[in-house]
Amino acid sequence: MDFTLPEGSAVTIEVVRDTSGEWEVSYYRTLLSCDGVLMVGGGQSTRVAGVIALAQRIPVVPVATFGGGAGQVWINLDKVRNDTDEIDIALLGEDWSPDSAQRLVACLMRQHVRLAQHKRAATQSRWVAAWSGAMGWIAAVACMAAAVAGLVTAAPARAATSLDLTVLVGAPLLASVAGAVIRNSFETDSRWMRACIRGLGAGLVTVLLYVASQLLSVPTLLDRLDVRRLLFITIPLGFTAGFTFDLVFERLRTGTATGAPPGSELLSSAAPSVGQGAPSE
Repeated sequence: MDFTLPEGSAVTIEVVRDTSGEWEVSYYRTLLSCDGVLMVGGGQSTRVAGVIALAQRIPVVPVATFGGGAGQVWINLDKVRNDTDEIDIALLGEDWSPDSAQRLVACLMRQHVRLAQHKRAATQSRWVAAWSGAMGWIAAVACMAAAVAGLVTAAPARAATSLDLTVLVGAPLLASVAGAVIRNSFETDSRWMRACIRGLGAGLVTVLLYVASQLLSVPTLLDRLDVRRLLFITIPLGFTAGFTFDLVFERLRTGTATGAPPGSELLSSAAPSVGQGAPSE
């Protein structure tokens, strides 16, 4: 076969022998490394090549006016579209004219530009998703560290002050936010800011219900409040509520949230000792 190019052409042709003894293997494998495919007429192999190109989102120009396999690929392209639009589909189906070749090349170049834009957008989307996920993990670690810091710096047993109540409620809420973000990281659609709000709501409901239940059983709890001892219970409880916020909201919808909050049954035995076991002066 003669691959002689016109004199002065900037295009070069490199002939590489394929190890396969069957031309179909080499032919279809080559499609995966093509920047574009032009199809005119042809038969079954042309149609299969077109289907492969469409599946791999390779820019393809099937000239439908000559029929054959290319005409079938044009019909398939109209259903898939990929990087073509209505104008491109209409152009590929027009009758041949003196300027058809130039217009078809322009169509191929437009597809190539759109494909490049799509790849850049996909790369940027993956980068944003990775950055957002990393920020979510950082936020979870920061919230857990703040919750533990509240546990470490909590004041000794004394009459409850506004600061004590803030630490008592705030530390478990930070833990619930961390639990919700960690739970959300396992989801396909990871939106950690929304998970923070859900975890915050679930943690607030759970912790307040737990503290309210202890106030009902130990009315003098606030007279000598041991925040640090309570935080050993409420921080894990808040984290569990945030990690299972869907269960908390389901209980709220079904009206079963008036009972013990999720996970509190595991800690209920420790609660009375918290209020009644505080040292007395």
